[in-house]
Amino acid sequence: QVQLVESGGGSVQAGGSLRLSCAASGDTLDYNSMAWIRQAPGKEREFVAGILWSSGWTEYADSVKGRFTISRDNARNTVYLQMNSLEPEDTAVYHCASKMGGINIKPVAWQYWGQGTQVTVSS
Repeated sequence: QVQLVESGGGSVQAGGSLRLSCAASGDTLDYNSMAWIRQAPGKEREFVAGILWSSGWTEYADSVKGRFTISRDNARNTVYLQMNSLEPEDTAVYHCASKMGGINIKPVAWQYWGQGTQVTVSS
């Protein structure tokens, strides 16, 4: 199994930036994908960004393209989400997730989940 712990959330004004971190432990990530998936109150969970651990290949939701960047640090088994030009609509709990195999934009496909970190963007 994989254990995931997120950090880095907080409150910022619109236009600001945050960097989220997700520390992974347990099984090897060599054959896994990692993702950030967010959930706002009253809304469905939404895939934000994903990365193939081995190659670094990334995918993004259209709503965050050009503003968010997902990356990983292999030595630290850590995945990051750099969030720039934040908007109030980005307010949500951001979860780190992991699964075997490739990236899947459906939140239900992800096997392991962290507890989440709150991101609040004020206008």
